[in-house]
Parts: sequence; structure tokens; C-alpha cells
Amino acid sequence: MELGHPKFMYTKGLHQIGNGAYAWLQPDGGWGWSNSGLVVDSGEALVIDTLFDVPLTQDMLKAYADAEPAAKQVSKVVNTHHNGDHCNGNCCCPDATIYAHRQTFEHMQTEPPALVQGFLDAAPDLGELGKYLTSCFGPFDFKSVTQKLPDTLFDEDIDIKVGDKTVHLLHVGPAHTPGDTLAYVPADKTVYTGDILFIGGHPIMWEGPVANWIRACERICDMDVETIVPGHGPITTKQGVRAVQTYLETLRDEARKRYEAGMSYQEAAQNIVLEGYTAWGDRERIVINCASLYREFGMEHVPEVAELFSGMAQYLVDKGQS
Repeated sequence: MELGHPKFMYTKGLHQIGNGAYAWLQPDGGWGWSNSGLVVDSGEALVIDTLFDVPLTQDMLKAYADAEPAAKQVSKVVNTHHNGDHCNGNCCCPDATIYAHRQTFEHMQTEPPALVQGFLDAAPDLGELGKYLTSCFGPFDFKSVTQKLPDTLFDEDIDIKVGDKTVHLLHVGPAHTPGDTLAYVPADKTVYTGDILFIGGHPIMWEGPVANWIRACERICDMDVETIVPGHGPITTKQGVRAVQTYLETLRDEARKRYEAGMSYQEAAQNIVLEGYTAWGDRERIVINCASLYREFGMEHVPEVAELFSGMAQYLVDKGQS
């Protein structure tokens, strides 16, 4: 099933949506290769999500500035959630007001860029896990990043202005992460979803509950939008949103069966075959998703991040894809 928006190619770089709205895409949309957005009106510019490191963010900001004079001085940034591929580049916008949900702010403090760099530094001694971590995060320059935290926080949905445009910041977490936020621009009939949407790749349920994520998909489908910019993958339509929602519903039901049958979350991940999603990338993320669903179902064990990444590395070994 083709889930990309028919008006937009899935190519690296700047894509003009229209009416002062843009998307920046980074194929293939896998680990760390995230998207961003630009909203411009009346000489003011808002960036929705920065990128995983400084060089990537600088290239993006230059392209924004070349396309729109207002973007030479970005005045506002929104971080849709706390994962570094959506906020590590904040330091490239030193004069901007940075908006984020309070949960995003709090988790950014506990998961700084140096944490991932530490994993990479240790990777040579970690066997298959080290190989997997390097494949995921090795392409990025975390040493370039000076963490810049959001300075304007919200606890409930808020509206901000970009010139005369209103941007609705809608908190839909916890789902992918606790602070998940949609940036909806009615004047452009566009919504920037952060990692509520992975198009063409398996999503990652770090947090849950899955019901919140499903409701977030329903909320997007209820919007008057023509263009949907996901956190990863090609620009999409409501068909792409429904595909993600169906993935979540199907995986929830399949994981529940295996939980009730006494399988471990690792066994469930190995056993589940999601028909219709075999072409989606990063299939090993099903390990994290099963662990999160099992916690919802009542599993007392809360896996640490190292256990989850080890589980994903082992999944690929067992599937002959390491």
C-alpha cells in the first residue's frame, strides 16, 4: 500500500506545501532520520522540531532561510517530544522561544545527547548490541550538540501565533512519549505530528498506553487537513494515519493473545507476524512495542533501555538480519 501523499516525492530536503508552510524530510525515516516543519507568516517563522545533530540542523535551517527571508531569524521553535532527533538542534536557534509540553522538558533533562554518545563509546565492547547501536546512531555527531532546553512550557493544549496564523499545540501523550504534541495549522490545512506517525516504518511505543495513541490518530483524522507531516517517513494523507492506527490495534490484539497464553514479551515479538506490514522498516521495534503492551496488560517487570535494545539486536539475529 502506497502511503505517501501523491503531491510530494519522498526525497531528502525541503518540500513546499504552500501558503508559507514547508516540510524537511530525511529518508529513509529510520532511527534518527526525522522530519521537521517550517511555518511562516507576516515576517515571522516557526520551526517545528530540530534535528539529531548540529550539522543536520544547520543544513536544514539554511534551506529554510533560502526559501523564506523570515526564516533567517527563527523566532519560535516547537519540540513535539523529547527524543533527540526532534530537539538536539535547538542550540542552532539561539534567539528563539522554544515551546514544549512540560513532560517533554522534564524528559529532555534525563536523556541528554551525551547519553547516546556514551552508548556509542561503549559499543565496541558490546557484541551484537554494540553493532546494532552503531548501525542506529553511528551516523550522527552528538559531540556537536549543546543541549538547549525549551523555555516556554504548557500542560494543556495551547495556541501560538506565527504572524496572523494560529498554530494549535495539542498534547496527545503519553503515547510514543509522555509529551507527544501535534502542531496543527488550520490556515495551511496541515498538521505536523511528531512521532505519533511513522509512515512506512514500525512505530516505537516507548510509553503508551496504546489507547492514547489510537485516539491521537482518530483526532488527526477528524481534522480539516490535506497535508500530514509525520515525524518519520513521507508526507502522507489520512490513509497513512489509518494505517498506523490499524497497526497499533492489530499489534495490541495479537500481543494480548500471547500474554494470556503465557508467552514472554520477547517470545511474543518473535512469534507475531503482522500481515500487511512486512515491508515496513525497523521491524525489530516490535520488541519495544510488545514490552510496552505487556506492561499495560499487567507485567510487573519494567525493562531497562539496555534490555530493550539488546532484545532488538537479538531479534534481528534470530531473523537472520543482523
